Amino acid sequence: MSPNADFLGRDVVSARDFKRDQFEQVIQGVEDLEKRRGSLDGALKGKLAALLFFEPSTRTYSSFQIAAEKLGMRVSGFAGPTGSSITKGETLHDTLRMFEGYGADVFVIRHSKMGAARFAAEISDTPVISAGDGSREHPTQAMVDLYAIRKAFGRVDGLKVGMLGDLRYGRTSSSLAYALSNFDVDITFIAPDALQMRPEVTQLLKQRGVTAKKESALKNVAGELDVLYVTRIQKERIPDPTEYEKVKGMYEVNLEALREAKPSLKVLHPLPRVDELSTDIDDTNYAQYFVQAAGGLPLRMVLLNLILGGVG
Repeated sequence: MSPNADFLGRDVVSARDFKRDQFEQVIQGVEDLEKRRGSLDGALKGKLAALLFFEPSTRTYSSFQIAAEKLGMRVSGFAGPTGSSITKGETLHDTLRMFEGYGADVFVIRHSKMGAARFAAEISDTPVISAGDGSREHPTQAMVDLYAIRKAFGRVDGLKVGMLGDLRYGRTSSSLAYALSNFDVDITFIAPDALQMRPEVTQLLKQRGVTAKKESALKNVAGELDVLYVTRIQKERIPDPTEYEKVKGMYEVNLEALREAKPSLKVLHPLPRVDELSTDIDDTNYAQYFVQAAGGLPLRMVLLNLILGGVG
């Protein structure tokens, strides 16, 4: 995998910033890595990854950490605000400057504030990868999601994709919608009005000619879908506790809910799940979410390698 001008030194802030061929390059890189396991091990030996997670994380933090280490990188930073100088009031600006001084070659940032990753990219010459930005975006998760869809079907074009749950505050669903806007797909947003997809997302889909509709109940469309992307209710992001109480537990995807589904349906979920996705799906052919989760590690290896110019 030789250095690629589309990615070398670039920031990964929004799925809107990437074109179809660039998503396909990353996914192809993962497929190549699956065929040649270990081919990227040590490709970025000696470089430093600063993982700055101002919000707690398990899967995203761990997959970036292990990806960087397998690439031979040194890793520094923090997995949450506790135990860092953030608790003393240190700003994002000063944290970045500090790690620049330590020689960081890439920043991976998760932050509760919308626009934090974009701000970091604007003030730093070091590449910035967003690992989750407020309630708006999670671009590397969208890449993982595309990978999981293509692994299941061998393609993305021509599929009917349903997104269910908290689409207003859930950053993974909006990033996936942005990514899917580069493909020939039909999208159905399944949520109550209070949690429906935000207008700026649906407007971009319309501009790009993507067919998208809204539904309130899964039963109305379950039989049409090829992919069902399930998300949890984002309790920590809903500003009004009474609003959360109205919508919590509104959806549960279980075998009964999928009785009209195609046998080929694949269910995705960015995890963690709470009560919106039943474990009775886990051992069925519908379940694609564990494949999806496993794809996070090789995909982030490929992305880091492309951005930092490693050769594998």
